[in-house]
Amino acid sequence: MKNFFNSSDSEKHEEKVNDEKVQSISYSQSILSLPDLDPTLSRHASEYEADLSKIQPGVAGEKGHQLKRDLKARHISMIALGGSLGTGLLIGTANSLATAGPGSVFITYSFVGLMVFFVMSALGEMATYIPLAGGFTGYSDRYAHPALGFAVGYSYLAKYLIVTPNQLVAGSLVMQYWVSPEKVNPGVWITIFLVSVVLINLFGVKFFGELEFWLSSLKVITVLGLIIMLFVFMLGGGPDHERLGFRYWTNPGAFAPWKGIASIPKAKFIAFVSSFVYAVFAYSGTELVGVVVAEASRPRRNVPRAIKLTFYRICVFYILSVLLLGCCVAYNDAELVAARAKSTSSSASPFVVAINAQGISGLPHLMNACILIFVFSACNSDLYIATRTLYGLSVQRKAPKILSRTNKTGVPYLSLAVAFCFSCLAYMACSSGSASIFGYFVNVVSIMGLLTWISLLITHICFMNAMKAQGIPRKSLPYRAPFQPYASWITLFFCILVALIKNFTVFLNGFNYKDFITGYIGIPYYFICFFGYKFITGAKRHKSAEVDLLTHKDVIDAEEEEYAFAEAELKAERGNKKDAQWLYDRIFGWIF
Repeated sequence: MKNFFNSSDSEKHEEKVNDEKVQSISYSQSILSLPDLDPTLSRHASEYEADLSKIQPGVAGEKGHQLKRDLKARHISMIALGGSLGTGLLIGTANSLATAGPGSVFITYSFVGLMVFFVMSALGEMATYIPLAGGFTGYSDRYAHPALGFAVGYSYLAKYLIVTPNQLVAGSLVMQYWVSPEKVNPGVWITIFLVSVVLINLFGVKFFGELEFWLSSLKVITVLGLIIMLFVFMLGGGPDHERLGFRYWTNPGAFAPWKGIASIPKAKFIAFVSSFVYAVFAYSGTELVGVVVAEASRPRRNVPRAIKLTFYRICVFYILSVLLLGCCVAYNDAELVAARAKSTSSSASPFVVAINAQGISGLPHLMNACILIFVFSACNSDLYIATRTLYGLSVQRKAPKILSRTNKTGVPYLSLAVAFCFSCLAYMACSSGSASIFGYFVNVVSIMGLLTWISLLITHICFMNAMKAQGIPRKSLPYRAPFQPYASWITLFFCILVALIKNFTVFLNGFNYKDFITGYIGIPYYFICFFGYKFITGAKRHKSAEVDLLTHKDVIDAEEEEYAFAEAELKAERGNKKDAQWLYDRIFGWIF
């Protein structure tokens, strides 16, 4: 048990911090003792970054336990831009629109989008100050409470160990749009997708980042194309040339009533509140940038750019798309209502409902292909997150150390093997009865993402308190989150509120105990993890004046200076050449 839960009493914690400081100083001295950056070092940036990847405190700095910093700026930017674009947007909006109406969906998606941005900003402030290989677990463990790090780590891990096989099931359902399960067993498609994503993750983060860059690019192009299409339909540019405008906001209305409630104002309010849950699900996975930061080159420059892109993604891809969707599809549309009961395929997408309403044939097949790309990309990134989350728990000594072992490409292959084993739960879809049970299991862990946001906000508040107590001005941070500390406190309140009302509809029209249990059991699981770790290890909350804000910071500072020097030297060497690189910088540089 000692190996699994490393004791966190004051003496051992101080010994651990001192050891990490000595290691950090030794690494720092090795960098700072380098002569002025010579041309050879700057021109061979890949070799230099490989050395920098070894600079991590604790287990993450040991040989055979190191990640590779092979994710470039464009990888991180595009992952941030298209990371959480998935079936939650293309298909999940059918539920929210049919249940609550276009007005409710627009308001709730905008509000939750603002919450997500503040969560990402809070995470970015910590991640750029000192990037940790432990991810969410590392930040909570270091700035707040070791038990909080354990709870958020295992909650996040539980979510992605189940979401990954769920995405595999979704992929098999998408294929059933073209090939019936009577002809080809769903297990065949599950096997193809599973082997593919495991191989992609096994090749290393550089290959993963490159593939996700192109997959995310396709997702971004797809969503932009859908937005333009809806805008054309709205203005009467469809085959019937009927100008829709905001017609459906008037008839049948902007707010749909909840069925079974006699009072219309009360029914509309209940439907409005219920749509918050759908909005949270749609944004789930946005925090992916916080996981990849440990494998990002020059995180202090690239992560803030990615977070800024997150704001634009929320405004354009989510808020604008649901606004236009509400203009093109009425909440009581018969095909939309029928889509809610359909499986994960193009026939269940409200965008297809809008296409069919215009009498356009052939596009549903194209949409199904797009959904397949979305699902495959989500499955690939979910397996990555599950693997890196387990690795983070291991390097933080909250899981067996052997799970943090990496191969030559920096992949924690044993953690990947564990994630692979859980992914095999997808084969439950081959049995209809098991698939039903699996659906309840997914509902159990769906709240874990929201609990992760809550934990990150608590950690950020502790981080800000520690900086204030130790006299470190916020203006010295590489990236400053806007509207702090108020934004984190207000966002924390609403995240907790949404978590509590997540499944409140089980109390309406008769008590549904199955949905109640599966919808709320994630909360006691979280507290069991927290208090269980606290009582077993005796871990205590870090006092603001004693929080470690220095270990490893000098190394990151030195690393950033070397990156900046190398970039300045390369820029001076290129001069004012108007070549392909110059053209790329002018066109795409503002994004990447």
